[in-house]
Amino acid sequence: MQRTRGARTPALPALLLVGVLLVALNMRGPLVAVAPVVELVRDDLGVGAGTIGLLTSIPVLCFGLAAPFASLLIARTGVHRAVVASMAGVLAGTLLRSLGTEEAAIAGTVVIGLGITVGNIVVPVVIGRDFPGATNVVTAAYTATMNLGSTFTSALTAPLAAVVGWQLALASWGLMTVVAATVWTAALRRHVARAAAAGTTPPPPPAPVPGRSVWRRPVAWGLTAAFAGQSFAFYGTTAWLAVLLADEQGLSLEAAGVGSSLFQVLAVAGAFAIPALVSWWQRPYAVLLAVMALWFTLPVGLLAAPSLWVLWCSLAGVAQGGGITVIFIAIVRRSQGQTESRQLSAMVQGCGYSVGATGPLVVGAVHDATGGWTAPLLVILAAMTVMAVAGTASVGGRTPPVRREPGQVPAEEVQRG
Repeated sequence: MQRTRGARTPALPALLLVGVLLVALNMRGPLVAVAPVVELVRDDLGVGAGTIGLLTSIPVLCFGLAAPFASLLIARTGVHRAVVASMAGVLAGTLLRSLGTEEAAIAGTVVIGLGITVGNIVVPVVIGRDFPGATNVVTAAYTATMNLGSTFTSALTAPLAAVVGWQLALASWGLMTVVAATVWTAALRRHVARAAAAGTTPPPPPAPVPGRSVWRRPVAWGLTAAFAGQSFAFYGTTAWLAVLLADEQGLSLEAAGVGSSLFQVLAVAGAFAIPALVSWWQRPYAVLLAVMALWFTLPVGLLAAPSLWVLWCSLAGVAQGGGITVIFIAIVRRSQGQTESRQLSAMVQGCGYSVGATGPLVVGAVHDATGGWTAPLLVILAAMTVMAVAGTASVGGRTPPVRREPGQVPAEEVQRG
């Protein structure tokens, strides 16, 4: 029996969309929670800068190195259960990190990184499968909400720590994870109940048709290279932008932090602008080129007209939010079915984040070797160039959406949750 149009009620996508956005709030917020209270953590735990650096670099390494294992977990548990497992990992890591010892802080950070890795891969699969008519818009909302989550966490952790201490301040973000998991579970239960009542549970999906591995698809390598360039540029810039502005413009670190804030916050505008541009131009490669034009203004502008740093940070902020969105949209558009979407997502993000994790180290090493910021900015510019070339060739032209596997929600997913 095929699914009927009535099988998908308006309430399901709405509730599921709320779940996606709540999950997105937990995809980056826990990673930046330590930064506002870093001095309190250092003093209380008696650790050095190296340990603090681990608390920010470990999750990004997990995004890359643990991606294949996350993909296997998703294949074994099912999509919806994988989302719950992701939130459980983030919650467990958040609580563990807040216990007040160096060992617990590092171990908790690893668990957070592993939990978010699963979420990174599974949410694009959910979006492509459960929102086939609104993939671009939901992807934009997802990536924008990730940035909002990090913004809220950065803004509120320090004031909260002043009242309850840094341990409870960090642990309190676990409440947001609990809410996300609860809403997600409620959406799934409603889906199962309505499908059973309507007698519209689809038949078991057909056996997968053997096909070429995503590792042998040129488009997969192109998207991987583009995402690697995006990640390297983003993390390299995030780590050193405030220091660069302080050195080059003579700003205090507090004033230089304004540039970093603009770079992060304006990503929301970039994420929401992408679907409109894709719908208007109908050419994702043209959208990517527009994004790259804005990205390039950061290194080029800081080299040519550094006094306009507010403008360059703002434009680059829009670009970095738009860059990750257009690549996530391309992962869904260029995949034929949820299995390939999961595999392609794991490949692109696994390799891309592995390269991105080296960004702060490489940019910092080049700065130390040259004693200035010209060479580091040229390194970031080179990463952006890789993204522009590889992405333009891979995100796709004026093509219709690819066909999906029979049955948007396979029976095994209804049973597994």
